[in-house]
Amino acid sequence: MLTMMKTLSFFTICLLLTMRVFSQTAPCCHTDAITEFATLANREDFRMAHKDPLPYTYQGTTGVEITFPTTDGTAAHGFLFKAKGKSDKYLFVYQEWYGLNDYIKKQSERLYNDLGGSVNVLALDMYDQKVATNREDAAKLMQGASRERLNAIMQGALQYAGKSAKIASIGWCFGGGLSLQSGLLAGAQNVGVVMYYGMPEKDVNKLGTLQGPVLGIFGNKDKGINPQIVDEFEKNMRTAGKTLTVKRYDAEHGFANPSNPIFDSAATADAYGYVVPFLKKVFGL
Repeated sequence: MLTMMKTLSFFTICLLLTMRVFSQTAPCCHTDAITEFATLANREDFRMAHKDPLPYTYQGTTGVEITFPTTDGTAAHGFLFKAKGKSDKYLFVYQEWYGLNDYIKKQSERLYNDLGGSVNVLALDMYDQKVATNREDAAKLMQGASRERLNAIMQGALQYAGKSAKIASIGWCFGGGLSLQSGLLAGAQNVGVVMYYGMPEKDVNKLGTLQGPVLGIFGNKDKGINPQIVDEFEKNMRTAGKTLTVKRYDAEHGFANPSNPIFDSAATADAYGYVVPFLKKVFGL
């Protein structure tokens, strides 16, 4: 009897230790796509791949700053290009890891004009009015943005657009991943997603809930969102039965930003040639 009790005690201890180890290590196996992208900032090669942006000033007069309530009670900010006529169409624009800077405002204005002013284009401020001008500060801001706050801002934007709105999204870098998450969050209201070199969602079950097609634009020289990650994304989207169009360029991460010293004008122009027709199609323009 004593021997049996000792044996049971031994197995109990082993079980408890196993449960403890699992509880400590399990979260790493369930990291969401946004958190996973943020951890890339810990890698020196990824940080160094982001050259500090060149000075870039937005001089337009069409866009206006707005604030809107969010689900966590703290107001969020954005830069809105309001449709010329009454429109239930919204394009959410998601910033790079630098924040909602003048480049993003200028790009939002370009999209607004190229969509004929018939779509409300809302550039969302995911850092609560903080903007980085160098890669080190950008890395800190990205890593400091809590998943809960990011989600609250996206939820608030959906409420601002309204329950009847048809919503598409576009983003670059950190915002590329946010664009896809925004599409997932929008549910049946989502009509399409454009993501430039952002972290894809890897949970096939989540991808299975996505409404609307995805246009993914990636650089083959990207040290963070590398070709292997893009291959996996294509496979997962096929498994989920979803529509994904991928365009790959022999370019670095961030190649489509004209304020980036590694800006690739040819690749950017070619990619943009797919973006506008894609958005017009999903909006029915």
